[in-house]
Amino acid sequence: MAKVLAADEVRALAHLARLEIEPRDVERLAHELGEILDHVACLGEVDTAGVEPMTHAVAMTLRLRDDVPGPCLPPLDGGVVVPAIIGGD
Repeated sequence: MAKVLAADEVRALAHLARLEIEPRDVERLAHELGEILDHVACLGEVDTAGVEPMTHAVAMTLRLRDDVPGPCLPPLDGGVVVPAIIGGD
């Protein structure tokens, strides 16, 4: 039987994820999230001894570049000016 999250836990997770959920959906999501957590717990029981870590699902050679400093951002009152990316003018 899957763990069922409390309604407060579902609302807290939605808040952290910046999701707006309808009150009528809380109970359904509590069950679905519980099933997901149970599945993740099962994955933690898999024996991965001897399995090489991987960075990608498809074998590939990463092309790396030298770490060379580039132009600096302009200073302003002890900080730096960066372009706005969310709202604003």
